[in-house]
Amino acid sequence: PALGEAPIRAVFIRAPAIVAAGAGVEVLATVPGRGEDVIAAVRQGNILATAFHPELTDDLRWHALFLAMVENPVAVA
Repeated sequence: PALGEAPIRAVFIRAPAIVAAGAGVEVLATVPGRGEDVIAAVRQGNILATAFHPELTDDLRWHALFLAMVENPVAVA
């Protein structure tokens, strides 16, 4: 996993769900839903999307991932 094996605390505030991930989209995080997991974070190329607020916790792994993506962008054709 992009952020390691340790669980991540996530703060959801009126958060929409990511209902599907298409081809080429990497699912980075899920949360338990009713019957199946719900996608909470995805990445595709240079795009990072979360359905929660990583800035509201003390866990800096999302910020580190974002900075790594900025420092090493994926070449876009």
